Amino acid sequence: MSRLQVVSGKGGTGKTTVAAALALALATEGKRTLLVEVEGRQGIAQLFETEALPYEERKIAVASGGGEVFALAIDAERALLDYLQMFYKLGSAGRALKKLGAIDFATTVAPGVRDVLLTGKACEAVRRRDKQGRYVYDHVVMDAPPTGRVTRFLNVNDEVAGLARIGPIHNQAQAVMRVLKSPETAVHLVTLLEEMPVQETADGVAELCAAELPVGNVIVNMVRPHILDEEAVRDASDGRRGEIAKALTAAGVPGSAKLVTPLLEQAAEHAQRVELEREQRRVLNALDLGAYELPMLSEGIDLAGLYQLAKELRKQGAGS
Repeated sequence: MSRLQVVSGKGGTGKTTVAAALALALATEGKRTLLVEVEGRQGIAQLFETEALPYEERKIAVASGGGEVFALAIDAERALLDYLQMFYKLGSAGRALKKLGAIDFATTVAPGVRDVLLTGKACEAVRRRDKQGRYVYDHVVMDAPPTGRVTRFLNVNDEVAGLARIGPIHNQAQAVMRVLKSPETAVHLVTLLEEMPVQETADGVAELCAAELPVGNVIVNMVRPHILDEEAVRDASDGRRGEIAKALTAAGVPGSAKLVTPLLEQAAEHAQRVELEREQRRVLNALDLGAYELPMLSEGIDLAGLYQLAKELRKQGAGS
């Protein structure tokens, strides 16, 4: 299984929730997972009900089987200071540059450099080994930007080509791309069974493939249960009002006539949703990718819900 798991998705599909659940699912049987945030929203801290993440790797959860989940909120400015220290040994001079606004300039005016720093920090964690030569983390899960921006974000080599054709920045971008375009990486796309997220997922897959970035699985989130069986769905679609009214009356349901209209309306809405979801599944199936499905949790997402979603992912093979 790929050691760098990148999770993207259209806004509103729950990609941060899925990334967190995936990190828990991967941290089984004593494994260590690093969950990385790159957008500065502190969404991971909220999900795990902990205080805001600093710019350091911190343990935030223990997974089933004793595994550990660590988290890191990557800050572009701090990453650039690390970079300057690593390659130029600037130390306090780097902090002086920050006070002068040079760091803000580099990370804002040159977005390609910013992306190299953010992805570079995650890739460094993927490659990092301890004194015994073992990988420090079995998996790194990145909560990446939304689908519409993820290809450009990950394709950092092209982003910095016009900025630096030689030197440390160029070399750093090349090192990052060696990880991102290797079997070590898989980019997963989160979607809902709705037209716009599914279409954006299909477009995202095409863009990732065109950039030669490794596409992983489609993760269908917030899947609602089908309340009616196939026969009931067909009956609701046909609007068999008279027969349903007679059946209710025969069953001794009081006020059957008044119940028929709202019941039929709800059944028809359900049948329509089922058909729309089937249509979106056909679109996703045409992508010919692996897929996971996560249920909609009736009580919303809390820490217990995250563990439930992680369990669902493991049942479908995400942790194996």
